[in-house]
Amino acid sequence: SVRKVIITPFVRENPDISSINNSLVWNDFIDPKPNPIIFEQVPFDHPLYIMYSSGTTGKPKSIVHGAGGTLIQHLKELRLHTDININDTVFYFTTCGWMMWNWLVSNLAIGSTILLYDGSPFHPDRNSMWDMIDNYKVSHFGTSPKFLETCRDTKLSPIKTHSLKSLKSILSTGSPLVEECFEYVYKHIKKNIQLSSISGGTDIISCFALGNPILPVINGEIQCLGLGMDVAAFNKNGEDLVNKKGELVCKKAFPSMPVYFWNDKNGKKFFDAYFNKFKNVWHHGDFIEINNYGGVKIFGRSDATLNPGGIRIGTAEIYRVVDRFDAVNDSLVIGQSINDDERVILFIIISNGYKFSNKLVHDIKKTIFKECSPRHVPEIILETKDIPYTVNGKKVEIAVKKVINGENVENKDALKNPEALDLFKNIRQLKL
Repeated sequence: SVRKVIITPFVRENPDISSINNSLVWNDFIDPKPNPIIFEQVPFDHPLYIMYSSGTTGKPKSIVHGAGGTLIQHLKELRLHTDININDTVFYFTTCGWMMWNWLVSNLAIGSTILLYDGSPFHPDRNSMWDMIDNYKVSHFGTSPKFLETCRDTKLSPIKTHSLKSLKSILSTGSPLVEECFEYVYKHIKKNIQLSSISGGTDIISCFALGNPILPVINGEIQCLGLGMDVAAFNKNGEDLVNKKGELVCKKAFPSMPVYFWNDKNGKKFFDAYFNKFKNVWHHGDFIEINNYGGVKIFGRSDATLNPGGIRIGTAEIYRVVDRFDAVNDSLVIGQSINDDERVILFIIISNGYKFSNKLVHDIKKTIFKECSPRHVPEIILETKDIPYTVNGKKVEIAVKKVINGENVENKDALKNPEALDLFKNIRQLKL
C-alpha cells in the first residue's frame, strides 16, 4: 500500500537510496512552485497531535490532542507565564518525540523566533549550548535538570565565559530540579534571570505548575500553578492537602485535556488512565506538595514513590541529598517488596577518580538520616555501572523496580539504553 518512501537527509550530504524501492529524497518530492497555502476551518477539538506516553510502565497510551485546546493552553503558558513576545528567540533543547517540541513550535503563534537543534548538547564541546545562546541571541532557553547537573558537575561557569546578555529565562523540566541546581544557575550562569522549573506532561501537552515573571523564584520550588488549572494535592480520601505531600489532581476540566485515545472506542482506556482513582477528578500520577503561598514541589511519580513502613517518600527527596556527593555521578532509588513491606534500595554510579567504599555508604546514609528522616535511609546501597533512561532523559525507576521484584518490563524500545536493565537482574545482595 506504500506509494512512495520520502527520505529526508539528516546531514548535508546526499544519501544513497537506490536500495529502497519507490523512494525519493525530500528535495525531489516537494513542488518547487507550491500552491498558495489554504487555511482550513476546523472544529475546536479537531485532532492536532497524537502523543505517546513513554510506555515504560505498560503499553504506551496514544493520546489525541485537539487544535483549539492545545493552542489556548500554550498561548497562556508562553505569553503570560513565560513572558515571551514577538521579539524573543526561544530555544528548547528537546527531541521531536517529547511534548516540549510541540510546546516550542507553538511560539510561532506569538510571532517569536524558535531555534531547533538536533544532537548532543555537548557537541563539539561542553560550551555548545551557551555558545548558541550568545550566537543566536536566545532569550528563553529550555533544558532538563540532567543538563544543568552535568554543567555543574563539570565545573562549567558560563557567567565567566559568555555574555548571555540576551538570556531572560531558563526553563527546566523532565524531573524535579534540586535546590543545588537553583544555586548553580544564579551563581554560575546568570544572576538576573527567571529560573522556571515547570511540570506537566504528555497527557496534557502543557503544564500544571510553572513560572511566573512577577513572582520571586524560591529555591527548590515551582513558582505557581497554571492559570485556570484547579490543581490540588489529595490524600487517599480525596481531601485537599496544604503544606503536605499528596497526589496531584485537577478538579475541573481544562482546555488541553486529550480529546480521546486512539483506538479507544468506548473511552474506557481514557477513563481508567485519569479518572479511576478519584470520582470526576483528573489524577495525574505525580507526588506533590502545594504550600500555603502557592509554591509547588514535585517529589516524583506516584507509582515510583517509596513506601517503607507505610510512609510515602518521593524519590526526589533522596536524590536531592545523594546528588550533592562529588563521588556520586548518578543515582537511582527504588523500593523492593519484602514481607508485605518495602525496603529502600539505592544504586549509585561512582564519579571518575573515586571508589565505592563502606565509608561512602556510611556518609550517604548518615546525611540522608540527618537531612530527611530515618525512614528515608536506604537499607542497601549498591554500585552500578549504568542507569536506564528514556529517550527524553528521564530515569526509569519503575522499570528497575519491576526487574528487582521479578516482574516483566514492557516496551523497552522507549529506553535510550535498555541494556542497562540487565545490570539489575539477579543481584546477590537483593535475593530474599
